[in-house]
Amino acid sequence: MSTRKLIAGNWKMNGLADSLVEAETLSRALIEEPANCRVALHPPATLIQRMVASLKGGPVELGGQDCQAEASGAFTGDISAEMLRDAGAHLVILGHSERRTLHHETDADVAAKVEAALRAGLEPLICVGETLIQHQAGDAVRVVVRQVKQSLPEALKGRRFAVAYEPVWAIGSGQTPSLAGIEELHIAIRETLETTFPGSGAPILYGGSVKADNAAEILGGKEVGGALVGGASLRAADFLPIVRAA
Repeated sequence: MSTRKLIAGNWKMNGLADSLVEAETLSRALIEEPANCRVALHPPATLIQRMVASLKGGPVELGGQDCQAEASGAFTGDISAEMLRDAGAHLVILGHSERRTLHHETDADVAAKVEAALRAGLEPLICVGETLIQHQAGDAVRVVVRQVKQSLPEALKGRRFAVAYEPVWAIGSGQTPSLAGIEELHIAIRETLETTFPGSGAPILYGGSVKADNAAEILGGKEVGGALVGGASLRAADFLPIVRAA
C-alpha cells in the first residue's frame, strides 16, 4: 500500500467565485507547512479553471466531480474528461453514491467513465459503498466487492488510481461506522484489488462524515489510505485539520 495518503475534498454543487479564497487559504497554509499527504480539491466545474489560476501551481491538486464517457457530442449539460483536463484538472471523482442514486449510474456506466478518464490523462477516484438497507442486511462486503470488480476496468492496470469506500448511509448524516467496520471493508477492497491489480498500491480512501474530531482515528485504520471529505472541505479552517491528521 502507498505510504502517502490522499485527502480529497468534494465540494459537490457548492462554490461561487468568492469561494476561491478558501482554496487560496488552504494552499498558503500548505506552502508554509507542507502536508504529509497529497491534497486535492474537487470544486464544481465552473471554478476549476479559475482555481488553477488562483493557486498558481501550489501544492493543492485539482479534480472534477464527474465526466461523460464520450469525448464529445450531443450531450447537453455534460462535461467530458477531455474538457476537465483542458480546464486544468488532474483527477476526477467517478461513481459517487449521489451519481449512482440520483442519476441511476450502474457499475458499467462507472467503468466506462473510468476508461474515459484514463483516455484524457486524468487520475480516477472511484467510489463504492453500500446503502443503509444493504448495511443492515449484512450485505456490505458482498455489495462493495461486486462494485469494485465491476466498476474498475482492466484498463487501470499499470495506471494511477484510487478507490473511495463511502457507506451511503453515513454520507452527510453525522453517523460514522466503527473503526472495525471501516477496516473490514477496506481490507476486503484491498484483497479484491490485489486479485485484479496486484501490487498497484492504489490508496483506498474512506468517505462518510469525516471531520476534524474523527479524522486521526479513521486515517490510522488498516488499509485506510486517505479520506474523501464532503462538507468539511468547503472551508479551509475545517479541512486543514483533517489534512494535518494524515
